[in-house]
Amino acid sequence: QVQLVESGGGLVQAGGSLRLSCAASTRLFSIVSMGWYRQVPGKQRELVASITSGGSPNYSDSVKGRFTISRDNAENTVYLQMNSLKPEDTAAYYCNANIGIINYWGQGTQVTVSS
Repeated sequence: QVQLVESGGGLVQAGGSLRLSCAASTRLFSIVSMGWYRQVPGKQRELVASITSGGSPNYSDSVKGRFTISRDNAENTVYLQMNSLKPEDTAAYYCNANIGIINYWGQGTQVTVSS
C-alpha cells in the first residue's frame, strides 16, 4: 500500500504562485512515475503534469510554460511549482503514483485562484 500526502494548496490572486508537495510512503519511489491531476466539480479529473522515474517531465498544454514538476528521490517527494496562476487553474489537485497497473491517489489539496 502506498500513501500519498499532498500539501501546499490555498488561495492566491491571479498571477501569483503556489508550490504543491506530495510525500510518498514507498521505498519504490525512485522507480515510480508520478503525476499531478486536477478536478473541478462536474468534470473529469485531468492530467496536469507527470514525471518519469528518470526525471522526464510532461505537461498539459494548459499549464506548459507556467508549471514545473520535479522530484526529490531522496525525500520521496514530488513537487508542482505553479506560476502565473489563472482563475481557470482553480481545482482540487491530486497526486498520483503509478506502480505497474495500480494507480495510487492522495487526498487532494484545493487551489483557488481569485481574479
